[in-house]
Amino acid sequence: MPFGEQPAYLRVASDLRKKISDGSLPPHARLPSQARIREEYGVSDTVALEARKVLMAEGLVEGRSGSGTYVRELPSARRVARTGYRTMEECTPFRQEQSDERVRGTWESRSEREEASHETAERLFIEPGDKVMRTRYVFQVEGEPVMLSTSWEPLALTGRTPVMLPEEGPLGGRGVVERMAAIDLVVDNVTEEVGSRPGRAEEMAALGGVPGHAVLVVARTYFAGKRAVETADVVVPADRFKLAYHLPVR
Repeated sequence: MPFGEQPAYLRVASDLRKKISDGSLPPHARLPSQARIREEYGVSDTVALEARKVLMAEGLVEGRSGSGTYVRELPSARRVARTGYRTMEECTPFRQEQSDERVRGTWESRSEREEASHETAERLFIEPGDKVMRTRYVFQVEGEPVMLSTSWEPLALTGRTPVMLPEEGPLGGRGVVERMAAIDLVVDNVTEEVGSRPGRAEEMAALGGVPGHAVLVVARTYFAGKRAVETADVVVPADRFKLAYHLPVR
């Protein structure tokens, strides 16, 4: 194959992708059958099959049992605003994860004690095996799951205090900034690292997506001075969200 020339299956996939993009194949339209692709593009069954697999892997089409392959209706990307930690007045868990004031969300959560993994310990600057409180959240907008978060807090800081359980007690549901202030820890800085990876089966089941499709992961850690008080992984489907940062320039 000459340098720079695409394999046949990618050329076919590219043309079909263009038809989906310009509306020639609108949402819910049936994708041409394997035989039709073979005839229209003059390619083999193998090439036609591989082209369809590419579009399916990209999330542009979906198979329906006994019916065929159809163009997916892709949702508009929802903006997730990231502006660092919030003030106490607005620091509920949902506000903690995104600051778009137009969005009103609810959440479900579950907290459990566990031993810190090597990764969690590294992020919290504690020893592997130290006790932490892990809390898993499912965030919803208008009843639709849109975001997952798993947080870890060192029990050496919060154990036997009124804020040990993030969603229970006098400050249950208030968020990290206000809860830590109640035990004399002033949260004054936060770090975030954004990456992507294939969504895990349990994550996509919770979010109503397809296992293997890409997710964005925000690895966030709150600090009181140099002391890490909470770290979390925020997971959102990459095809449904875009992250927007607004940060001060000092």
